[in-house]
Amino acid sequence: MSSAELSVSTTTGAGLKRGLFSDNFISWAVTLGVTALILIFLVMPLWAILVLGFSTPAGFGLGNFISTFTAARFWTLVLNSLGMALTCTILVTSMAYAYAYTLQRAHVPFKSMLRMAALIPLFAPSLVQAQGLVLLLGRNGILNRWMRMDIDIYGFWGVVIANALYAFPYAFLILSAALAVSDARLHESAEVLGAGPWRIFRTQTLPATRYGLAAACFVVFNLVLTDFGNPMVIGGDFNVLATEVYNQVIGQAQFGLGAVIGIVLLLPAIFAKIVEKRLTKQQQALLTSQARPMVVRPSRKRDLLLSIYAYVIMALILSVILVVVLASFVKLWPYNMSFTLQHYHFDVQNGTAPLWNSVKISLATAVLGVAIAGMTAIAVQKFKNPLTGPLAFLAILPSAVPGMVLGLGYVLAFNNPSNPLHFLYGSFALIIILSVYYNHAHAFLISSTSLKQISGSFDEASTMLGGSVLTTLRKVTLPLLWPTLLGVGVLFFMRTMVSLSAVIFLTTPSTQVASISVLQLSDRGAVNQAAAFSVCIMLIVIAALVIVRGILWAFGAKHVTLIR
Repeated sequence: MSSAELSVSTTTGAGLKRGLFSDNFISWAVTLGVTALILIFLVMPLWAILVLGFSTPAGFGLGNFISTFTAARFWTLVLNSLGMALTCTILVTSMAYAYAYTLQRAHVPFKSMLRMAALIPLFAPSLVQAQGLVLLLGRNGILNRWMRMDIDIYGFWGVVIANALYAFPYAFLILSAALAVSDARLHESAEVLGAGPWRIFRTQTLPATRYGLAAACFVVFNLVLTDFGNPMVIGGDFNVLATEVYNQVIGQAQFGLGAVIGIVLLLPAIFAKIVEKRLTKQQQALLTSQARPMVVRPSRKRDLLLSIYAYVIMALILSVILVVVLASFVKLWPYNMSFTLQHYHFDVQNGTAPLWNSVKISLATAVLGVAIAGMTAIAVQKFKNPLTGPLAFLAILPSAVPGMVLGLGYVLAFNNPSNPLHFLYGSFALIIILSVYYNHAHAFLISSTSLKQISGSFDEASTMLGGSVLTTLRKVTLPLLWPTLLGVGVLFFMRTMVSLSAVIFLTTPSTQVASISVLQLSDRGAVNQAAAFSVCIMLIVIAALVIVRGILWAFGAKHVTLIR
């Protein structure tokens, strides 16, 4: 066969292939597929909450809202929640800003250690902070029992401190990124004009990071407002809206009232997200092509003060975690402090099954989450059609939905026998799907950001050489994107392992997960066993991070950030 005939034959084959699976067909198929999944597993559960909130024995109406809003207890819960969330937000953002400033703008020893210490709470369920505080400052805590102190940690301040430690790493990551960006020319100009360190901070540093500060405030507010693990463990008689949802649904089977409170929790989260997006749109680039990176110069007094501050915060974070680790190795806290490994035998109900269930669910969530979030990002960034705009909005919608609210929506939507997907209820599959869409927004944004950084010239070159959309994805996009997707998989695995509020309504005795076991063991006073479960969760998450980091290093992708 001549070269001309071969060329015609190849072109004809490519044309037939494109006729069966044209680029337009593929782009629409992928877009419609991921859109349908979001509508079924995100929009439908939220719609189920709204419908039940307005459903009463007399029909469709406001009865549930009226009975809830006219109860004095409800407004007490609202005030408790808002007061706790606002106090936490102010406390956390202030502490995290100073900590991030120390690591980015000062000379302090062992910065890597300080950064890792700040991120440790991410490796454990949220209630571990409450566990540690109870072991330190509770009625049988070290300080109260051994040092004869009379500290009452239960109640408002216990919840505030526990939630502050829980939310600290989230605020730190945002503020550290904001403070990492700076133009040295502005600081040098201010110094030439005679401005001192405090004036430079007040007039340049703080205004330049105001959007990061606002984002940190909204993230922290949403996290602590909707968390129920810490209030359950250390709240005592202090109740908040999140614990009330749990009590109404699990304790009293009042799904209608639970849906109303879920809607109430959803509103401030959505409002905060809208404000955050508007502020972000107003942000202008801080660095131009002429900008010079800032070089931090030593200052003995500043560096000493900030070093002391950073190490005090690190000691506080680590002490709460380490006391949980210690409790897992003693016979009976705090009466018999002799060393033992008996609590790691897990001779409790279900034994080690919840722990292995969590590992399997987290691995499955990582694989499925990478596929769904990755394809959604590709559909939005690479396949431009009338659906990609609405799809981009739906893809980030989970960031405004509290985990407990989404979990309640799954119960209402999939426990309905009329739903064709009712067979999923009570299964591991539904927990995996919930975990995927609960963390979908963050994974989608990471994937989209990486896709934007891949030049369009690669796609153009592939198209000119006759490559189809699938060929371009397989041979160009995915090879460039795989380190990011691996990082997204770590995100899904880590967050699913420590998730509590999102899955609390979906677990059954046969689908128990480790984080729920920690809550149940703490609730019935099995402090040592709960601590052992918490330690195992942390070790598994850390091991996953180390393994993935090793894989990335082996393939030369050393600069991929796994925690963000």
